[in-house]
Amino acid sequence: MHPMLNTAVKAARQAGSVIMRSARDLDILTVSKKRHNDFVTEVDKAAEAAIIETLLKAYPGHAILAEESGVSGGSEDAEFKWIIDPMDGTTNFIHGFPQYCVSIGLMHRGIITQGVIFDPTRNELFTATRGAGAYLNDRRIRVSKRIKLAETLIGTGFPFRDMAHLDHYIAMFRDMTKNVAGIRRAGAAALDLAYVACGRLDGFWEIGLAPWDMAAGSLLIQEAGGLIGDLKGEAGYLESGNVVGGNPKVFVQLLQTLAPYVR
Repeated sequence: MHPMLNTAVKAARQAGSVIMRSARDLDILTVSKKRHNDFVTEVDKAAEAAIIETLLKAYPGHAILAEESGVSGGSEDAEFKWIIDPMDGTTNFIHGFPQYCVSIGLMHRGIITQGVIFDPTRNELFTATRGAGAYLNDRRIRVSKRIKLAETLIGTGFPFRDMAHLDHYIAMFRDMTKNVAGIRRAGAAALDLAYVACGRLDGFWEIGLAPWDMAAGSLLIQEAGGLIGDLKGEAGYLESGNVVGGNPKVFVQLLQTLAPYVR
């Protein structure tokens, strides 16, 4: 395992321990609202602090981009930047719905080179190093082999913070529903991307995500033999927040289905 990936795994597991200790006492959890339907708990903050401490102890010159604390660590033009979501799926966590994860990606000169997604409820660790494949608990994973969109199970996420594009999304959802076998909205985009990488989902799309939702998962999909891009199939998804991923055959068909709604 690459040394930087090994450090990320250590950080993700420490965050997972913080999360699972708190999962037993949800009734005393303090919850704050950042904006409409966007929640944060002291668990998110504690998990993020544990991640950052571990990463910066090993690599003090690296920069950090984290969901709760923003930019920290090294300089803005640092060669290495860790992109962190300490708990993707906070709303699920608050309600005791066991679908959330820790996501840590490392960007080197603008390219994601390491990725870790850890699901502490199932003890599932997804890892990837650029050029070295993707793994689930040390077992090599690949995207699914389905080629017909009508036979696919597709993941998505509904807009929940910014409702400006809700009607636009519902139109996408309507057309997608007509063309696939099923759609799932589990509420943790990073974990959905990991599920695409290991073949549990054949594809995924969502609009309005943040970089920490996608960084690690995007590398997992690529290293598992899949494709990922924005709604045009291009590389700007980390900037736009709009993402499509899947095995190569499904990826193309998802883009074709979504094409009427791309502006």
